[in-house]
Amino acid sequence: MANTYSQVHLQFIFAPKFRAALINQEWENDLFKYITGTVQKNKHKMICINGVEDHLHILLGFHTTQSISDLMQDVKSSSSQWITENKLVKSKFSWQEGYGVFSYSKSQLPAVTRYIMNQKEHHKKRTFLDEYKQILKQTGIDYDDRFVFHEPK
Repeated sequence: MANTYSQVHLQFIFAPKFRAALINQEWENDLFKYITGTVQKNKHKMICINGVEDHLHILLGFHTTQSISDLMQDVKSSSSQWITENKLVKSKFSWQEGYGVFSYSKSQLPAVTRYIMNQKEHHKKRTFLDEYKQILKQTGIDYDDRFVFHEPK
């Protein structure tokens, strides 16, 4: 649409189904490239992507012609199919239902980028669940523990 201007920066956090530690370091960079392609195909700008075995973080410049839920549906469904088709896990891969999405100002991007790119070191000291709840609290989001990513069974 003409004369429409926006600057929206979003961080997404999501995990494999049952928070299983399925994202392998041997192929995670290929997964990151695949997801980046999906993000770019949808006219968004990938700022950074990283994660550990049981979850991913994506920071992007969001193009407002698509809904947040439609973008995540595309990212999760296409990457699940890509992981399964390439036989990167032993059975059919799927992402856990739901995700976290958090907005940031342009001035916050360097700090958020450093945080995301330092995930492997960060998670030597803190679990995903602790990290996620801290982000929810820092961003002022009320949540119900029953519906937060639970520890794997």
